[in-house]
Amino acid sequence: MSEGLNVSTGGELSGGPPGLAIPTATGRRLELVVALGIIILDQMTKAVVHAQLPLHSSVNVIPNLMDLTHVQNTGAAFGFLNTAEIPFKAVLITLIAAGALLAIGIYATRLAADDRMARVGLSLILGGAVGNLIDRAVNGYVVDFVDVYWRDVHFWAFNVADAAITVGAAIMILDMLGIGRHVSPTA
Repeated sequence: MSEGLNVSTGGELSGGPPGLAIPTATGRRLELVVALGIIILDQMTKAVVHAQLPLHSSVNVIPNLMDLTHVQNTGAAFGFLNTAEIPFKAVLITLIAAGALLAIGIYATRLAADDRMARVGLSLILGGAVGNLIDRAVNGYVVDFVDVYWRDVHFWAFNVADAAITVGAAIMILDMLGIGRHVSPTA
């Protein structure tokens, strides 16, 4: 008996080891669209903020809850190391971000094709990571602008890329917990 590769309706190849479905280009289309959409939306919103809102100025969007405030994050996630003075900090953080992006990309290639929830979560994370990496590589900082607060307590300013990374990570956690998986009844 010879085992051939058969294309299933989901754009996946089968015929290899049982339980392994290898995504084809068609099967990855959604992932690419999600990641590219995040990158484009992120870069467009940052360009608008940069062009229309002077650094450190704010526009109130929802009174007592949210402003658009143009800030530059020279540190890592959530402003970590933002005020630290480290030689070659921009280059160091860019290299770390590129390494993390590479690791996420490698992990994404190893996910099963039928693990769609995790693949969408990773697509959001990859799109956000690339969006912020573009800023770091080009400017040496990331443009953040969404300022959410309650009374005098301000959370870290963030952008579209950060939101995508956060939502993607939440989806990945839900997937790891098994939420959203369909269990077929046994006979």
